[in-house]
Amino acid sequence: MNILTITLLQTANGAGQAPGAGGSSFLIMMVLLFGIMWLFMIRPQRKQQKELEKFRNELKKGDKVVTAGGIYGTVDEIKDRSVLIKVDGDVKLRVDKNSIVRDFTEDAPKA
Repeated sequence: MNILTITLLQTANGAGQAPGAGGSSFLIMMVLLFGIMWLFMIRPQRKQQKELEKFRNELKKGDKVVTAGGIYGTVDEIKDRSVLIKVDGDVKLRVDKNSIVRDFTEDAPKA
């Protein structure tokens, strides 16, 4: 058993407290637990989603990108909901803007 389990069991059983006082400490612990979860899980995920949305909105022709399926290409044309990506030679793919996950301009080999 870990410390959190023991603490939760003691709080639920009201160990070491007057009868009726266990409810308020349990409520405080749940609020603290939710606050910690928000701080370490929900907040960073929202920040990452906002950065990704900003990246997608700032796409321009010539950007080197990677799709969610792992396709590397160069942006050739941008529309409201889709992007035309030049993959290799004359091969072009139209993908949904939401499937573009990152920019690989820095990772691209210098030719």
